[in-house]
Amino acid sequence: MGSPIVIMGVSGSGKSTVGAALAQRLRVPFGDADDFHPPANIAKMAAGHPLDDDDRYPWLETIGQWLEDHHDGGVMSCSALKRKYRDQLRRHCADVQFLHLTGTPEVIGRRQASRPGHFMPAALLNSQFETLEPLDSDEAGITIDVDQNIDAIIDTYVAATSPVRGEK
Repeated sequence: MGSPIVIMGVSGSGKSTVGAALAQRLRVPFGDADDFHPPANIAKMAAGHPLDDDDRYPWLETIGQWLEDHHDGGVMSCSALKRKYRDQLRRHCADVQFLHLTGTPEVIGRRQASRPGHFMPAALLNSQFETLEPLDSDEAGITIDVDQNIDAIIDTYVAATSPVRGEK
């Protein structure tokens, strides 16, 4: 198999949709970090308050454990907006790869508006963009623009991360 993959980006970037489709393509387990939030975090976000690092730490520890448990392959959707959050995940699974789904606030806002009932209100989108620290050159992963269809995003990722045919 391969290393686990974290699909990262701001709320509304398509992490869960792309992650589930990528996991299906790769035939590996999929996890959605939203499902790992404790009730207090969900209530805080639903009330329009962004999570702070103290709220995120135990949640990221749970995500990191999932990655460690799926070290031979798995896909997890997780915002992982800050470098220190990604470092926390890497402490559990050093070979984790990141796929950063990126887009303009306008594109992401349109996508987010089409998700009625999600616990992350659109008003928090600006705080997510302010918090976002894109992948650094020393972090294993790639960035792909979300202003295209899911198959194109997955095809781009698979092509960029697959070994060249014929190489040993």
